[in-house]
Amino acid sequence: MIKELEKVIPLNSMKWNEIVLNSYIPVLVDFWAEWCGPCRMVGPAVEQLAQSMEGKIKVSKLNVDQNQEIAMKYNIQSIPSLVLFKNGNEVARIVGLFSKEKYETFVNNALNV
Repeated sequence: MIKELEKVIPLNSMKWNEIVLNSYIPVLVDFWAEWCGPCRMVGPAVEQLAQSMEGKIKVSKLNVDQNQEIAMKYNIQSIPSLVLFKNGNEVARIVGLFSKEKYETFVNNALNV
């Protein structure tokens, strides 16, 4: 089993407002599910991103099966979907399996860094 690393914050509906919507720094949310092979393959890239961009963004994961109301609210239709939130609002999303470098470029472009 893949070990959850401390830098990636596990999310649920009870933590959503505190961690995502009320965050003072941008938050990248990885919408995923246990049964999704590509989602599991994204895991290491997401962890690397959490380490390389520490202090610039928070990185978190939300299991769509356990938190369907949030997935529906944000119209998550395919996973893995990585959605970037800033000041509580979605600013960008990327869907699919990509490299850590591609995700990092996506975040930097979305934040105009």
